Amino acid sequence: MAKARKPIVLVSFLGVVLDQGTGPDRWSKWRPTLHACTIPDLPVARLELLTTGSHTTVERQVLADLAEVSPATAVNVSRLPIENPWDFAEVYAALDDWSRTHAPDREREDCVVHVTTGTHVAQICLYLLVDTGRLAGRLLQTAPPQKDGGTAAKHTLIDLDLSKYDRLKTRGAKQQREHHAFLKQGIRTQSRAFNALIEHIERVALASDAPMLLTGPTGAGKSQLARQVHLLKQREGRIRGEFVDVNCATLRGDGAMSALFGHVKGAYTGAATERAGLLRSADKGLLFLDEIGELGLDEQAMLLRAIEEKTFLPVGSDKAVKSEFQLIAGTNRDLDAEVRAGRFREDLLARINLWTYRLPALSQRREDLEPNLDWELERWEETRGRRVSINKEARQRFLSFATSDEARWPGNFRDFNASLVRMATLAPAGRIDVATVEEEIARLRHAWSASSKPDNLFNLQLDRFDHVQLADVVAVCRASRSLSEAGRTLYATSRAKKGSVNDADRLRKYLARFGLDFERVRQS
Repeated sequence: MAKARKPIVLVSFLGVVLDQGTGPDRWSKWRPTLHACTIPDLPVARLELLTTGSHTTVERQVLADLAEVSPATAVNVSRLPIENPWDFAEVYAALDDWSRTHAPDREREDCVVHVTTGTHVAQICLYLLVDTGRLAGRLLQTAPPQKDGGTAAKHTLIDLDLSKYDRLKTRGAKQQREHHAFLKQGIRTQSRAFNALIEHIERVALASDAPMLLTGPTGAGKSQLARQVHLLKQREGRIRGEFVDVNCATLRGDGAMSALFGHVKGAYTGAATERAGLLRSADKGLLFLDEIGELGLDEQAMLLRAIEEKTFLPVGSDKAVKSEFQLIAGTNRDLDAEVRAGRFREDLLARINLWTYRLPALSQRREDLEPNLDWELERWEETRGRRVSINKEARQRFLSFATSDEARWPGNFRDFNASLVRMATLAPAGRIDVATVEEEIARLRHAWSASSKPDNLFNLQLDRFDHVQLADVVAVCRASRSLSEAGRTLYATSRAKKGSVNDADRLRKYLARFGLDFERVRQS
């Protein structure tokens, strides 16, 4: 005995333009909602007609005509609270709420979602609801007959579980892999954690224009990654303007405000001409503010307004100018500690850390040293036009040293790049040998030894008592894997006497007294 067919429920937006029609000639006009309910092999038991409620004349006519051409079809009209049918968030929220209470019973009914009527936004939202299973069913696409009368009105049913759709999903996955690879150009990595980080940044970069915050030690690749984000968004049509790279540590005194926000002619002595400023240069593009923690509080306040309102006042002007830019900020400082110390605005930090990513130091990516060795030599050849290789013994000796605990790489990939440049420059006959590697290792050891003394490292004027104490704290920090581990070591005695402790916070505050943070101590 054949299995009974489930009743078909059609979900469709009222076509306020395509579905309208008056007078006898309306029967000769293609009207998608009526057409969808009169397809011979798709008998619609119930029509869930969605509307915003502002087109009642068209609605009444469609209901009256539907009663004539398909009297067996029951109709349920739902008026959705949508004020702007082109607002994606509003439309999706209204449809999602509707599906929670009105979605057809997947066990007893066959749901078909019509994606021909309604705005493009509504069609996309309906598609997403079906794709995610909120509306369990198939998609229906209808089309009018050709004007020459050669082809009748037609329809297509799309089942998102078909293998054809699987191929589309495979294509989407391939595009995502291409985006991932594009974002990693210039970043060679075998680290699973770093690959996952890049993949997440790629997803956010293509879906959001909100600020990003890249943290991590100097030389970890923040500027390179920000530049690749801009290129990716530009390639995908998400951004049209330029990439503007600013190192905030170079902006000092009165010139900082002018450099960022521009000035009008005569704003101050020496302002002979108008200056646009870097924020205006980044209009419709991407602004990368590296070392954002170095900005003064006045500049921070102006920047906050520029981010939130897309407007700011150039120096000496009472007329606001506009710039719509996406911001990526970079820092090697602990901005939370900077806020507590009163050097960074809490409201600005709250605004820029919606998407925060910490780029690991080179010491946390030892597995990436070998692929980056090859990449640096490839880049040397591209930029100098001269090929340099490294023999097997020299390669093993350099990598053995570079991945050891002895190698600190305080400047991270900048130091690593500089090391390869020196060896490539001195390579006899274009081939790095063991003698060249040993010379470079000796140079690195000497440089790192000279910079390891607290006086040279931090250039602080200290009392002898503070000098001895800080030197011991620095030694413990460098030997520890985390701030918490260093705190437990330093406060082992006092912590045993307390019921609740926060050694990491105690250590963070101690270092802040000298303008230091854990990562700076550990990596310098």
